[in-house]
Amino acid sequence: MRQLRVKPILAALSTGLALAAAVQAAPLPGVAELHTMAARFAPVDIRVDLTRMPANERRALTAIIRAAQIIDAIYLRQVAPHNETQLLALLQDHTALGQARLQYFLINKGSWSELDLNRPFLPGVGERPAQAGFYPADATRAEVEAWLNTLAPAEHEAAAGFFTTIRRTPAGTFTAVPYSLEYQNELSEAAQQLRKAAELTHQPTLKAFLEKRAAAFISNDYYDSDMAWMDLDATIEPTIGPYEVYADEWFNFKAAFEAFITVRNAAESAKLAHFSDQLQDIEDHLPIDPQYRNPKLGGYAPIRVVDVVYNSGDGNHATQTAAFNLPNDERVVAAKGSKRVLLKNYQQAKYQKVLLPIAQRVLSPADRKYVAFEPFFTHILMHELMHGLGPQAIQVDGRATTVRQELKELNGTLEEAKADVSGLWALQYLMDKGVLDKRQERSVYTTFLASTFRTLRFGLTESHARGMALQVNNLFDHGAIKIAPDGTFSLDLPKAKQATADLTNEIMTLQAHGDYGGAHELLAHMVVIRPPMRRMLDKLKDVPVDIAPNLVTAAELTAH
Repeated sequence: MRQLRVKPILAALSTGLALAAAVQAAPLPGVAELHTMAARFAPVDIRVDLTRMPANERRALTAIIRAAQIIDAIYLRQVAPHNETQLLALLQDHTALGQARLQYFLINKGSWSELDLNRPFLPGVGERPAQAGFYPADATRAEVEAWLNTLAPAEHEAAAGFFTTIRRTPAGTFTAVPYSLEYQNELSEAAQQLRKAAELTHQPTLKAFLEKRAAAFISNDYYDSDMAWMDLDATIEPTIGPYEVYADEWFNFKAAFEAFITVRNAAESAKLAHFSDQLQDIEDHLPIDPQYRNPKLGGYAPIRVVDVVYNSGDGNHATQTAAFNLPNDERVVAAKGSKRVLLKNYQQAKYQKVLLPIAQRVLSPADRKYVAFEPFFTHILMHELMHGLGPQAIQVDGRATTVRQELKELNGTLEEAKADVSGLWALQYLMDKGVLDKRQERSVYTTFLASTFRTLRFGLTESHARGMALQVNNLFDHGAIKIAPDGTFSLDLPKAKQATADLTNEIMTLQAHGDYGGAHELLAHMVVIRPPMRRMLDKLKDVPVDIAPNLVTAAELTAH
């Protein structure tokens, strides 16, 4: 483990707290500043060619999109208790300021700017609630944690599970409320649309998933539908339901609703299928103590390359998702593995609108020619594959548990950093093994270096950006990043390779031990923006941070 000194940790914490306080105390942005803030998201029209899709399948797709539109309403409530009220008020405000606030609210799905350390941009909203809408607004984390510790095992599992909120009873005590009751109206309507789509489609695995996911919205039991989602083999690839836990900043227990309604790119999916065959070998050679490796990975690992038609909820706010690895239910992963879904049209838009302009600014002139879409795309794929490798189900003090449960709110940042850095290590392993062309080595690392700036600009309230700060500072500490007199960056490849292997070992060892204290120390010391990076980031202010999708095809489908 890295040897940490107390003073740097305290300094980093003090700096972070002071910055957060300054952000919260900043005056509310006016019209001009709101337009500048919104302009960091480059508009992109999202059109998908559906001309070869049969009419019945297009109607099924339309019904699925209508279900996904309902997901936004649920997600707004999950982000913060008063989100819906604030949105309704903004819809009635036709002033220039009101319209600018509405535009930025819709980008963030809330009243806080995610790129600016959750700076509030509406009056009277205060800090973004760390408990989101999952726990009582008048409760503290310590109170909820103490209550959880009093519960019998079965009750604790439900209360700490993905699919319940915690509410107060009339007597003032806490109780777990299933999502099927908490969001009953919305889920009933979404289920109706999914059942309609199931009746329209002629694709058996799609029909099975839609029927089972509709049933899950009512029963609150998502296991069967997650298993059916793993078996899904259809031209339409919908992901809809409660999945990621990052919005729960108290414990990372509660899943937020999201939707990605996509169509499969069969040719690209077939090209990447061979990566699944390499996973056990990669696991067997991870740079960690062999006792922490999994000798038998669960199930298969299907890879889907898709184009997004519509996305909503936790799948569409501020920075856009480029790929994902689901489901998160450890039981399903153990039985079936997990599916990796790459959103190719979104990745291409990010590459063109964001990464290429960044590369021209931050990289040394000699290195700019090595930046390419293929290594960008392949590293995102490997990132998602690596989410399923390394420690998952673990033993701590003789009890069975999971990394997620032990690391709580730290899990998101550490897991994203793990997937990134071990994904880079795995690409190197496959190049050394001859599975991938080793002549692409410099392109892989150089494209990654340019992409570090892209991710850091998401802001250190976002798990991917926090994980990237850890990786960049690890590269600095290994002497792997070189800065030219003109301020541009390049990598020392041998040192970068060693840094990648060392951080993979460090993170996965913390995960294997369920070491909350060790993870806290590591992140407190390393999740900061050091001066060399800050100076370069300041030079990128006129480059878009991410894309703002205009879902043209979805709008055309649902217009009637």
